[in-house]
Amino acid sequence: MKDVIILFVICLLLTVILEEGAALMIGIRKGFDLTVILFVNTLTNPIVVLTGLLMAAYTTVPRAVYVTVLELAVFFVEALIYKKLLYTKKPSPFIVSLILNGVSFFIGTTVSGLIFKLIL
Repeated sequence: MKDVIILFVICLLLTVILEEGAALMIGIRKGFDLTVILFVNTLTNPIVVLTGLLMAAYTTVPRAVYVTVLELAVFFVEALIYKKLLYTKKPSPFIVSLILNGVSFFIGTTVSGLIFKLIL
């Protein structure tokens, strides 16, 4: 159980750090917008991590399939939330979601693997 909690904490922290950093790099500077991104990740990340763990443990669905479906769902849901809530309109909320999720997925997948080997 302790390992699962550590997994959730690491995944969320890594996602928040990477996506907030990426948001700053693409020009999102308003505190409200950065807070929206923080809370959106706090909402979606644990759901994705839990669903991924359950899919891996209890189904025979290939990892590539459920990861793709989960990431596409997160991209779309986050883009819709960003469209509704972000003050920053350029780049578009869909581009923002694509960039932030791309950064956190690709860098996060690599870095988290290294972190988990070190601490678990």
